[in-house]
Amino acid sequence: QVQLVESGGGSVQAGGSLRLSCVASGSILSINAMGWYRQAPGKQRELVATITSGGSTNYADSVKGRFTISRDNAKNTEYLQMNSLKPEDTAVYYCYAQMFTTGWTRVDAYWGQGTQVTVSS
Repeated sequence: QVQLVESGGGSVQAGGSLRLSCVASGSILSINAMGWYRQAPGKQRELVATITSGGSTNYADSVKGRFTISRDNAKNTEYLQMNSLKPEDTAVYYCYAQMFTTGWTRVDAYWGQGTQVTVSS
């Protein structure tokens, strides 16, 4: 069974930092793009950052310059370093990965279970 498991969420004061991790496990042939999304109470899930298998990154305007996405392909792991956190960053953060698992002709999207990040003012 293929799964993504996040860790690293928690509570922090404004201006603080947190590092999220997401490990993919199971019968994985290859991982394409990976990313992080977040969902605040009463709001839609939104893109935070993505990273391709080659390391190209993309960020939401609201986190540019504060968050850094990275990945370790050998460990099937991605990270989100979050600095200068603001109360508006409070949300459940979900990791995401496009993976070849059943064969080389089909790529499927997988989601983690989510981890809570709370930033207090």
